[in-house]
Amino acid sequence: MQKNWFLFFIIPVVLLTSCATYHISTEHLLQQFADVRQEEKKTYFFAGGNRFFIFFPTIVHGNSLRTISVLDKNQQEYPLRVTQTTSVRITRENGRKVTFYFNTLLLKDSTITGSKTHFFNAQITPIPFTEIKKIELQKH
Repeated sequence: MQKNWFLFFIIPVVLLTSCATYHISTEHLLQQFADVRQEEKKTYFFAGGNRFFIFFPTIVHGNSLRTISVLDKNQQEYPLRVTQTTSVRITRENGRKVTFYFNTLLLKDSTITGSKTHFFNAQITPIPFTEIKKIELQKH
């Protein structure tokens, strides 16, 4: 009986919490970033126990984009709202993939850079535009 209850509960949760994947070309990304500026992203980290409590703010640099136009699996344009959980996966020409948070993505000197976390500046190795094969965005 417990097993049936577990399956009855977990299957809808899994189905409702799936994430959608969208894609965008490098050229379309560059066009949408034409007027985007760099900004500081502030995150507040809390940790504690029975006898202590720690609080500290962290700052990560990112872009000011709030919505980006992407293509869904049917090649239909979709306005994707950018949140702290929106991630980007870039596939290079050599097949290597890099995943990080989209709101930390910055364009610098013909390269893309970003951070893998919001808690501290864990920058990815800059990726030259010429090495990009595919750009995918995931909405969690």
